[in-house]
Amino acid sequence: KYFTIRTSVMKIVMTIPAYNEEKTIGRLVSEIKKIVNKERYDYKILVVDDGSKDKTAEIAKKAGAIVYSHPKNYGLAETFKTEIAKSLSLKPDVIVHIDADFQYQAKEIPKLIEEIRNGYDLVLGSRFKGKIEEMPFIKKLGNIAFSKVVSQITSLQISDAQTGFRAFTKEVAERIPITSNHTYTQEQIIRAVKLKYKIKEVPIYFAKRYGKSRLITSTLGYAIRAWINIIRIYRDYEPLKFFGTVGTLIFSLGFLIGLYLIYLHFTTGIVGHFALLMLNVLIISIGLQIIIFGFIADMSRK
Repeated sequence: KYFTIRTSVMKIVMTIPAYNEEKTIGRLVSEIKKIVNKERYDYKILVVDDGSKDKTAEIAKKAGAIVYSHPKNYGLAETFKTEIAKSLSLKPDVIVHIDADFQYQAKEIPKLIEEIRNGYDLVLGSRFKGKIEEMPFIKKLGNIAFSKVVSQITSLQISDAQTGFRAFTKEVAERIPITSNHTYTQEQIIRAVKLKYKIKEVPIYFAKRYGKSRLITSTLGYAIRAWINIIRIYRDYEPLKFFGTVGTLIFSLGFLIGLYLIYLHFTTGIVGHFALLMLNVLIISIGLQIIIFGFIADMSRK
């Protein structure tokens, strides 16, 4: 694979997810064309329009992109799955994913592709290793938390697990089907590590977004969604740790209640505490069942 990519013209598909991005999509497609035309690439630009209500699809086509439109807005995860499927149908060597809002710089695309040429399978554009012009504080905290979780699960230091600027080989796209509707960016990294693909981060520039962010409509809502997704990552990829921790906490509560009942037995007696005794048996049983489920899930995970 390495020899083939190094010695032949690389077939690249640049994929751009877009939802109501009529103000930036045409300029981005034109900028990508200008940048990659300077390189020895055989490329196509694919825009996946996620049910936009504006002229995103029309402007992208006029700029020279292949456009596939969803009949309605399905969200980022479904759009990414469509990107993968449509890109593979174009038979590329490499797929480059970049967001449509112009926060990532098209001029840095060759930087990611060069690392694919150097033998890496998944290259991540890291905002935290590069320069961030502006990012909401709550989003920055969320990104750092996600990256720490992914780093812990994979035993690989990842600084930006949520980056929307990444390049990966056809093999990564084919062998890593995205199943999550919530943590797809992290899923690709985690599965790539599990399959022993070579991963590298490169520093990139992250520009200020002009206009209101669609991801953070409420600070509290974003924080809640972020923590729910972090819990999902642990549940899906570290089931023994996740269910073991939950089960142990519940079992420990039952154990403490049991100690209290033993204390009562040797002092005032447990007459009149039958309901508490039954509750204690139930709590301990639930804790043990969750721990056992964690072992079963760990043995069954792919």
